[in-house]
Amino acid sequence: MSAPRREFDARHPLRVGLVGSGMMGFEHVRNLALQDEVLLVALADPHPPSRALGRRAAGRPVATYEDVGEMVEQERLDVVVVATPNHTHAAVLDALLDRPIHVLVEKPLCTTLEDCERIARAADTRDALLWVGLEYRYMPPVARLIELVRDGAVGRLRMLAIREHRFPFLPKVGDWNRFNRFTGGTLVEKCCHFFDLMNLIVGVPALRVYASGAQDVNHLEERYDGERPDILDNAYVLVDYEDGTRALLDLCMFAEGSRNEQEIAATGDLGKVECFVPESRVVVGRRADRAIEQTLVEVPEAILAAGFHHGATYYQQRAFLEAIRNPDAPRIDARAGLAATALGLAAQRSIECGAPVALAAPPTDVRAGP
Repeated sequence: MSAPRREFDARHPLRVGLVGSGMMGFEHVRNLALQDEVLLVALADPHPPSRALGRRAAGRPVATYEDVGEMVEQERLDVVVVATPNHTHAAVLDALLDRPIHVLVEKPLCTTLEDCERIARAADTRDALLWVGLEYRYMPPVARLIELVRDGAVGRLRMLAIREHRFPFLPKVGDWNRFNRFTGGTLVEKCCHFFDLMNLIVGVPALRVYASGAQDVNHLEERYDGERPDILDNAYVLVDYEDGTRALLDLCMFAEGSRNEQEIAATGDLGKVECFVPESRVVVGRRADRAIEQTLVEVPEAILAAGFHHGATYYQQRAFLEAIRNPDAPRIDARAGLAATALGLAAQRSIECGAPVALAAPPTDVRAGP
């Protein structure tokens, strides 16, 4: 059943509900507090300590519930932010998509291709937004790199390299992020952000994925009910695109000593653009005269302090709210979420089978937003 779009009334704040008030939910609450046109009124989480964390983060009285269904039955909500464990996304979205509520669901959209496709079809029939939280598009230095590539700074893009060298997965409630069956796999849980950036920057369908990875260092001595974690902690992933462009992901999750956690390089026939996070530095190099220009992309301290993603959560929320006001504004829709998850799942499969994995053409315009 189609869910009609609620009209946005600028005279009244949007009433927001949060589902999942753990670490990422906490970040959303802190960033929502910086948005003038919203009011957090309710949160749902089955875990009492997480509900308490959400209440503290809100800094004001909010209604609390154990179940998303009860929350949406009892509260008049305009927006719901979903920040629950990955494997619960499909069930939470099933409780929301037949209602006239705008939804921002954290990445990944779901943990299986079947659930992603089903949710994407459901989203196609509704007027209210379903936005997938692939917020790295909105990280200011990354957004600047995307803009430069689109403006022709590198000429015809031929190669795109993304490196994330970072710390291991943090503890989560119920230790759900230690197991592939709950996360979708590291290359879905952690890296769908980067596959989304590849799709967005290259702008044509991906054809095949080659990947090599392993669990070599992290979590090897941990046991949960006698079971050892099975998540990857390092990988190389190569993606071939329809126009001949190649994209590479270099992931290492035992590299706490790195100067920058993320580095991105887009190289074409005229030059190269790079960005570095958290330095927030963008470098443009031209082949013709070998000139190099460097720029620092400033992010206000209050926005940096509101989360762990270099301002991306705040700026994504701004874009999400703009898309509620303006149906023609760019957005990250369910089809983009499906395409990013499909790449992550294909990369996981390539590692398992030791061979390239071919992709069907994604049913999406991967260039949608920002």
